[in-house]
Amino acid sequence: MLNITFPDGNIKSFKKNSTGLDVAKGISEGFARNCVAMELDSEIVDLSTKITRDAKIRFITTKDPEALKILRHSAAHVMAQAILRLYPGAMLTIGPAVEDGFYYDIDMQPVSKDDFPKIEAEMKKIIKEKLPVTRREVSKTEALEFYKDEPYKLEMISELDDDTISFYKQSEFTDLCRGPHIPHTGFVKAIKLMKVSGAYWRADQTKAQLQRIYGTAFFNKKELAEHINFLEEAKRRNHRKIGEAMELFSFHDEAPGMPFIHPKGMVIWNILIDYWREEHLAAGYTETKTPIMLKRSLWEQSGHWDNYRENMYTSVVDEYDYAIKPMNCPGGMLIYGNRPHSYRELPIRAGEIGLVHRHELSGVLSGLFRVRAFHQDDAHLFMTPDQIQNEIIGALSLSERIYGTFGLGFNLELSTRPEKSIGTDKQWEVATKGLRSALALYGQEYILNEGDGAFYGPKIDLHIKDALGRTWQCGTIQLDMSLPERFDLSYIDRDNEKHRPIMIHRTIFGSIERFFGILIEHFAGKFPLWIAPVQVVILPINDDLVPYATQLGNNLTKSALRVEIDSRTESLNKKIRDAQLNKIPLILTIGKKEKESKTLSVRTLDGQVKYGITHEDFIGRVLAHINQRKLTLDIFKD
Repeated sequence: MLNITFPDGNIKSFKKNSTGLDVAKGISEGFARNCVAMELDSEIVDLSTKITRDAKIRFITTKDPEALKILRHSAAHVMAQAILRLYPGAMLTIGPAVEDGFYYDIDMQPVSKDDFPKIEAEMKKIIKEKLPVTRREVSKTEALEFYKDEPYKLEMISELDDDTISFYKQSEFTDLCRGPHIPHTGFVKAIKLMKVSGAYWRADQTKAQLQRIYGTAFFNKKELAEHINFLEEAKRRNHRKIGEAMELFSFHDEAPGMPFIHPKGMVIWNILIDYWREEHLAAGYTETKTPIMLKRSLWEQSGHWDNYRENMYTSVVDEYDYAIKPMNCPGGMLIYGNRPHSYRELPIRAGEIGLVHRHELSGVLSGLFRVRAFHQDDAHLFMTPDQIQNEIIGALSLSERIYGTFGLGFNLELSTRPEKSIGTDKQWEVATKGLRSALALYGQEYILNEGDGAFYGPKIDLHIKDALGRTWQCGTIQLDMSLPERFDLSYIDRDNEKHRPIMIHRTIFGSIERFFGILIEHFAGKFPLWIAPVQVVILPINDDLVPYATQLGNNLTKSALRVEIDSRTESLNKKIRDAQLNKIPLILTIGKKEKESKTLSVRTLDGQVKYGITHEDFIGRVLAHINQRKLTLDIFKD
C-alpha cells in the first residue's frame, strides 16, 4: 500500500502502482470525469501515470487554470491527426499550446481558411471517437528508427540529450512529445481554427517554409463563443485601425518600427507627458535629460556592449564608436556621479522621459506595442538601505494614482534572485527583504516568481488590466546592485565614510508609445473629455450660420477647449454621424434659435442631448469636468 496526501492534508491509502485515474475514482466517479491531469510531488503528469511511492497529489480539473494549456496542447495533436488523415504526405514539426490556443507547424501543401471547415470536421470525428491518449517511453535509438522517414522529427530527436524519449499515441496517430495530455480526445468539447501563416523551420529563412495553422480549444462551447466575441471586440478596438482613422499616428517604410505622431496624436501625447510631470513633481521627483548617443566606453562600463550589442544602433564619430542609447540608465549614473553626495540628500528621485532605440526583428514589430524607437518614462532613485521600503511604497502609490486616473487596475509580481546573478548573498537578502516588506505594508496581493529577477537585482512588475480584462506589463520597480558598482557611485554617510547607494530603476508608463496604444484600445478611441484630441465640434445647420459658429469656436478656444467647426455643405445628420465616427465627445448644433437665444444644443458621444444650455454654463461645466479628469461623460446629468 502507499499513502497519498491531498491538498487539504487528508491522507488515504491506495494499492501500489495505482494510477492517478484510480485515485481520482477513489474520490468519486463524477470527480474523476472532470480530472485532466495531476500534480504528483510538484510535477504535472498524465492521469495514467502509475504511483509507486508515498506522494502528494493535487488533481487538475477542467476548472483549474493549468487545464486549458493541457487541453490546447492535446487539441494541437487532434489537429495534426486530422491533417494527416486528410493530407497523408504532410510532415509534422512542432505543435505547442500558446496564450490563446495552439498552433502546429507542418510541411505540407498550402492551405487557407477555405480548408478549415473540412479540417475541423475531421477533428470533430476524432473528438467524438474519444480516443484514449497514451504515453510510451522508448530509447533514443528506437525513436530515431520510428521517425526514420520524417526529417524534422529526426532532427529534433538527434538534438535531445535524453536517453529516454516519450511518445503520445491516439489510435493511428503518434507524436513525439513530453506531455502531459488529456486522458482521451473527448475532453476537447469546442474547437475552432483561427488562421494560417507561413513560418520557416527553426525561424531560419534558409530552411523550409512551413504552414503554421493556429486554433483554439475550450472545455465547452459557451467559453469558445465568449472567446470569439472577445476577439471580435479586440479587433474592433485595434489601436492601429483606430489610430489611422482618427489620424493619431502612422508608420512608414522610410523608418520601420518608428512611429510618426500626427497633430491630434500629439495632443494626447502632450497630455500624458504633462500629467506625468505634474504627478512626479508632487511626489518629489526632479527631471533630467541625457544625450541620445554616447561613446562605446560608457556602454562597455555599463555592460551593455557585451550583453546587448545586437540590439543597439551604432555609429562612428571622430573615429570613436558611439551607440544610440537603448536605455537611459547609464546617462543617469553619470549625472549622479557628477558630484559628491551626502546621506542628507537621499533619497534622490530623478525622472527622465528619454528617447531610446532598440533593434527589434521586423517580424515582431506590432503597431505601437512593439517598436524600435520609443520614449521610456524612466526614474532612477538613489537611497540608503533603510529607505528602500518607503521608496518602494512611494513608487507603488504613485503608479496606482496614475493608473487609476485612466481607469486601469493592476496586478503585482515579485521576481527573486535568478541562478545567474551578481552581488553577495547579503545584498540580495537586504534587497529582497526590502521589496517583500514594502509589498506587505502596501497590502495588495502579489504573485511570487522565484528565480525570475534580473541578474542585477530583484524586481516588482506591474501588470495593468484594460477594459477587456487583458493584462499588459508596463510598470516595473527594479533594485540594481550592478550599475552603482560599475560606476563607483557613493554617498558620505553619518560615519563620514563612503557607502554605495541602493538604486531603483522605475517606470510607470513603461513606454509612452505602448501606453498610448493601450489607452486607444482601452477606450476604443472614445477618450475621456480631458484626453480627447478634439473635445468639441460645432455644426452650423446652414452656411449663413458659419460666421457665428466661427465666433463661438474662437471663444471656446480662448477658454482652452479644443474645438473644430464642420462647415461642410453636408446634411446635419451626416455631420453628426461623422462626428460620432471621429469619436468627438461634445457636438454642438447651431441653428437660428441657438444664435438668437445665445444658447447651445449639446449632444454627447454617449447619447445625451441637452437644449438651451447657456455659453457660460457650458464652459463652466466642461472645464470643471476636464479639471477633475473624469472618465465618464456625465457633464449634463443633474
